[in-house]
Amino acid sequence: MIKTLGGRKLGRTSTHRRAMLRNMAVSLFLHERIQTSVAKAKELRSFAEKIITKAKNGDHREVRRDIHNKTAFKKLFEVLAGRYSERKGGYTQILRLGRRPGDNAEKGLVRLVQ
Repeated sequence: MIKTLGGRKLGRTSTHRRAMLRNMAVSLFLHERIQTSVAKAKELRSFAEKIITKAKNGDHREVRRDIHNKTAFKKLFEVLAGRYSERKGGYTQILRLGRRPGDNAEKGLVRLVQ
């Protein structure tokens, strides 16, 4: 029996996909909301929530492995880890915004829950 494991490929190689998720997570942490396709938003949600959980636990090396931006790294530990210290999970929210005119892809807004 074949099972689909590992998530969406998003039409990219594994290294390109990892780099894209890292960049999107940095943008999410800096701006606290980003607009993208729903498929990318669903992948970003699990990626970003794992990073926030690591930051809450104080794992600087684990977070540094994925977040290479100094300002995002600093904000993650100083602001976001404190904000979500009492929350057990569910740090992000995806809102659907309709369809993109060019290719009719479904757009979504990923934002950090207050």
